[in-house]
Amino acid sequence: MSPEEEARRLDAADPLPTLRGEFHVPPAPGGPYAEAAYFAGNSLGLQPRRTADLLREELDDWARLAVEAHTRGRRPWVSYHELLREPAARLVGALPHEVVAMNSLTVNLHLLMASFYRPAGPRTRIVIEDAAFPSDSYAVASQAVHHGLDPAGTVVRLRPRPGEDALRTEDVLAFLEREGGTVALVLLGGVNYLTGQLMDIPAITKAGRAAGAAVGWDLAHAAGNVPLRLHDWDVDFAAWCTYKYLNSGPGAVAGCFVHERHVRDASVPKLSGWWGTDPAVRFRMDPDIAPPASADAWQLSNPPILALAPVLASLEIFDRVGMDALRAKSERLTGYLASSLAPVTEIVTPSDPAARGAQLSLRVPDAGGLTRRLAEAHGVVVDAREPDIVRLAPVPLYCTFHDCHRAAEALADLLGR
Repeated sequence: MSPEEEARRLDAADPLPTLRGEFHVPPAPGGPYAEAAYFAGNSLGLQPRRTADLLREELDDWARLAVEAHTRGRRPWVSYHELLREPAARLVGALPHEVVAMNSLTVNLHLLMASFYRPAGPRTRIVIEDAAFPSDSYAVASQAVHHGLDPAGTVVRLRPRPGEDALRTEDVLAFLEREGGTVALVLLGGVNYLTGQLMDIPAITKAGRAAGAAVGWDLAHAAGNVPLRLHDWDVDFAAWCTYKYLNSGPGAVAGCFVHERHVRDASVPKLSGWWGTDPAVRFRMDPDIAPPASADAWQLSNPPILALAPVLASLEIFDRVGMDALRAKSERLTGYLASSLAPVTEIVTPSDPAARGAQLSLRVPDAGGLTRRLAEAHGVVVDAREPDIVRLAPVPLYCTFHDCHRAAEALADLLGR
C-alpha cells in the first residue's frame, strides 16, 4: 500500500469522520488537487456553510422588523449574546454565568486586567512567556505604564532553557515559588502561538494563586483546540478569540471567562458600560449601575449581532461534536503528521502529544519563501513566522490524513529530502 493509499485508508477508518463538507474549503492555489490542504486554521479558520444562513436570517429580521427585531426577531437581539453562553461554557469548561462573548481578545484582556492587575507594595510584576504573542506583550507593558511603572522592570519574560524551544513547567513553578511574592499577575498563553506548546494550565494556575498572584490565560490558540476546565482549574480569568480554531471569521467577537468567586464579589473593580448592568433594570436608564453576578458585568456595549451570528454557527458545531472527540482526532492527525515530517525537517513543537495542540512548528530556511512555494506548487496552505518558522495546524474538523500526506510530500519535495 502506498503512503497516499494508507492516508486515505486512515481517513475512511477514523472513528470521527471528517466534517470537511460542512466548511468552505478554498481552491488549491497550485498543484494537482482541486482543493487546498488547509493548515492555517490556527491563523484563520475556514467558514462553516451554516454561517451564511444565520447571517441571512439576521439581515432578514433587520429588513422586516428594523428596531423591533431587538425584541421580536427570531433570535431577539436584546438577549442574543445569551444564546452563546451555555455552548461557550461547555467549550471552555466553565459555568454558564462565568462566560460572555464580547469585544476582541486584547480589549477583553485590558478589561480583565483593569480588574485583576492590582500592583501594590513589592507585588507589581507581570509574568508572561518570552515568546508571547506581540499583542500580549504590548498589553501588559501598557498596563504597567498605566500604573506608573516601568515595563522593563515590571514585565517578566520567562524563557526556555538554552538550546530549547519550549518552557518547562518545572521552571515556571520554580520561578513562582522563588519570586512569587513580587508577582501581581501571571498571564500566559494556553497554547503558545509560535511553538504550539500546550502549557500545564492547572499546575501553573495552582502555583500562581498559591504565590498570591492573579492568574489569567490567553486562550487564543487553546479554545476549540484542546479541552479546557477553567472553573475546576480555579483560573481567575481568561480570554480568547474565535476566528482561529473556532472558525467564526476575521475579527470575530471574542470570549472571556471570570471565575464564579469573582463574578459574585461586588467589590471587584471593573470598567463599566450600559450592557454591564442588570438587564432587568437596563432600560430604566438609571445613572447608577447594577451589575449582575455574572461575567456579563464586564460587558460595555450592546453586542454586534452580525458579528455574533458566525460565533453561534461555530459553537453549534463544537456542541454537536464535543471537544473530547475533537481532541482525540487532533492527536491522531498531529501524530501522523509529525511522524511523516520527522525525516524531513526539524519540529520545534513538543513531541509529547499531551504537551501540544493541533499544531506543528517547523524550523526551516526562508520560511516566507517556503510558504509561498508550498501553496503555489502543491496547494498546501500554511503560514510563516519569520525568519525560520513554518506552522501547520491539522485542525480535526476539516483536515484529513490525506491533507497531512500532501503536506509531508510537498515539504520533502521542496526541501530536497
